[in-house]
Amino acid sequence: MIARSQGRLQDRRPISVIDIGSNSIRLVVYEGIARSPTVLFNEKMLAGLGRGIVSTGKLDPEAVTRAIEEFRRFRALSDQAGAGDLYVIATAAAREAENGIDFIHRAEKILGTEIRVLSGREEAYYSALGVISGFHPADGIAGDLGGGSLELIDVAGEKIGDGITLPLGGLRLQDMAKNSPLAAAKIARDELARAKLLKGGQGRVFYAVGGTWRNLARLHMNTTNYPLSVMHHYEMGIESSLPFLRQVAKGEIDKIKGIEGVSKVRRSLLPYGAAVMLEIIAAMKPSKIVVSALGVREGFLYSLLSPREQKLDPLISAAEELAVLRARSVTHAHELVRWTGQTFATFGIDETEDEARYRHAACLLADIGWRAHPEYRGTQSLNIIAHASFIGVDHPGRLYLALANLYRHEGIFNDGGAAELRTLATPRYLERSRLLGAMFRVVYLLSAAMPGVIPKLRWENRDNDTLALVIPTECGNLIGERPAGRLAQLGKLAGRKLVMEVEGEPPFTAFK
Repeated sequence: MIARSQGRLQDRRPISVIDIGSNSIRLVVYEGIARSPTVLFNEKMLAGLGRGIVSTGKLDPEAVTRAIEEFRRFRALSDQAGAGDLYVIATAAAREAENGIDFIHRAEKILGTEIRVLSGREEAYYSALGVISGFHPADGIAGDLGGGSLELIDVAGEKIGDGITLPLGGLRLQDMAKNSPLAAAKIARDELARAKLLKGGQGRVFYAVGGTWRNLARLHMNTTNYPLSVMHHYEMGIESSLPFLRQVAKGEIDKIKGIEGVSKVRRSLLPYGAAVMLEIIAAMKPSKIVVSALGVREGFLYSLLSPREQKLDPLISAAEELAVLRARSVTHAHELVRWTGQTFATFGIDETEDEARYRHAACLLADIGWRAHPEYRGTQSLNIIAHASFIGVDHPGRLYLALANLYRHEGIFNDGGAAELRTLATPRYLERSRLLGAMFRVVYLLSAAMPGVIPKLRWENRDNDTLALVIPTECGNLIGERPAGRLAQLGKLAGRKLVMEVEGEPPFTAFK
């Protein structure tokens, strides 16, 4: 038996999912079933099974041949990755084509497992679960644009409302419009008139799911010089994105910055995706567009979790897993969570629910850079956290986590070359990240990154509005000039007079 790398979680067994869509077919091997799933291996092919289905009623014969051959490779890759289970789901093209059943039977023989052909209602349901699993919480209309269909469904917290499947997938719409983006807009408008649920989305978020919309968002990032290349929870303002969407919907894409990074197959579908998005905006009047990197596959995985596991916070789960893999002590990280919470309360610093979650995650991640060269620990931690495949956190929140850990290593006034990324954090988050980083800098010098000391520290009021950080007698030898100096820095930042003292002794004074 091959020993598993220490860079992997030891309690997980990989599972595979093959998603047979109208345009793409994708194999994803996950490290295991988890609240925040980690991708172990990912491969796709742009088969185009649904191309021409409007006129022929059948799956594209060349695409069928290519797909069948690729399934042999996907099965072998799943086995090679050590996946214990292989789940296969198929969507619009396979369920609607005249030869869809024959294709599915052939694929089942090669893959050695049953293929679940999702109905339109099931596809919408799993898309909704994907969005629910990725946002904390979701509240709006989820729209999953595939090659053959568009699923729209209302999501509010863990509740799934009305849904509808429309024949507006990119390949299908291109066929129906006879390669005319202008005609596509009219078709989309007429079809979306049947989606009465869009009226209930006014002023709420529209969650965009699917490869075509992700590529649109990537291009929008490029045109606006957005500094963080993370797709999940990327937000597009309505008014600011309309000119861009109109340009793409006209087919004027050749000169858009970054277009060369989109495959030719995907590129041809961008105008149709933009046309549908414009019509959704007109019908729904959402507050903003938010991109979801999670869709049907992730929704299906989420459905396999127990009710208890589904209720876990995905951000905290992922941060804890990273701490297990990279920190010196997970116990120390949890001690840091409790102590910083107590310190925020002692300082009179209020927190929203999300701010408390972000502080919690930042504490769990505070030591993931310790193996790097000391001069690069802050930068490495910043990059890992800012670009991690976290869910349940928006982009400003990512920067709260990342900057707190940058300041923990670099000093509370050293931005370490993160000027562009800092623009994504709100002023409040910037302030909180410095405060949190300053707290980290105090207690890491007292604890040597090992558990046992932090729970023994306590704050006590003294005269003249002074707060004393009291260290128990048995830990008294840990006090010194450097931690006292760090405490003084924290005091200046917090606007409080802070002193450090051993229990029963006067405040520590550094030698002059």
